[in-house]
Amino acid sequence: MKRAAKKTSDIIARVEERIGHHFANPERLERALTHASIRNPAGGNYERLEFLGDRVLGLCVAELLFSHFRDASEGELSVRLNQLVSAQTCGEVADELGLHEFIRTGADVKKLTGTRMANVRADVVESLIAAIYLDAGLEAARAFIHKYWKTRSLADGGARRDAKTELQEWAHARFGVTPVYRVTSRSGPDHDPVFNVVVEVGGTEPASGESRSKRAAEQVAATALLEREGVWQPGAGKHHD
Repeated sequence: MKRAAKKTSDIIARVEERIGHHFANPERLERALTHASIRNPAGGNYERLEFLGDRVLGLCVAELLFSHFRDASEGELSVRLNQLVSAQTCGEVADELGLHEFIRTGADVKKLTGTRMANVRADVVESLIAAIYLDAGLEAARAFIHKYWKTRSLADGGARRDAKTELQEWAHARFGVTPVYRVTSRSGPDHDPVFNVVVEVGGTEPASGESRSKRAAEQVAATALLEREGVWQPGAGKHHD
């Protein structure tokens, strides 16, 4: 028991050092690092924290964009915001911090790779933001967000629209049709589902995408079709949840 407590304490100290915040209540950080696949954890899992962290992140990034891009339209600001709070960007921040070393998951989740594990890392970043917010208030959460999102938010090329919007306009202009999306499969446990979606546009081969939500899978499929048809360069389109 003492050994386990010491190990947990060591993990908390290492994470605190990396993120630059010392928790008054370390249990919040422990919860933020705990996936729902852990059965009956003493402090709970990060799902509720993820919900709150997503909103705090959105507010702080919206502030950054509103202050910097003074002549941008609401539409441009929305596109930039969507990209900056996307699972892809949150996952990049998680990797920058090396959070994968500290996430507590069940045996089934430990086997995950690729996009599904990247989504877990993204969830933990949002949960971490909520934990900081609850522990020390909005200013502390804002300082963390500014540290890892400010440069990203001011970067050029952040106003690319989402893939579904781009595909719809291209399909209308090229073929006079609207893309059709179909869910072809749903797999995985309830706490970590995986959706596979196919998008069809008249005159082209269908393209597919996979992600943890139907909407995100549609974005992946739309991106795949845009890249295959040469509308977007590979890697240029970013999908988000």
